[in-house]
Amino acid sequence: MPEVSRFLGMVVAMFFNDHAPPHFHVRYGELAAVVGIDPPVLLAGRLPPRVMGLVVEWAILRRTELATNWERARRLEPLEPVAPLE
Repeated sequence: MPEVSRFLGMVVAMFFNDHAPPHFHVRYGELAAVVGIDPPVLLAGRLPPRVMGLVVEWAILRRTELATNWERARRLEPLEPVAPLE
């Protein structure tokens, strides 16, 4: 699973040729979640509320880059890094 970003203890990744809807995966310690890109909502898994809030904030700011990477992953192309939450 290619990593696209890492910040505040979270690792964000996408699978190549993954299933719809467009989404990304977040690992935070022992926890993991699947988060939609548009809208950025929890699709599966669990994260602490504060961490989920940060993920949503980041996803809103980086929506275009995430959507572009989703399309690249669907075409099995290399993914671009996405800037972390600052």
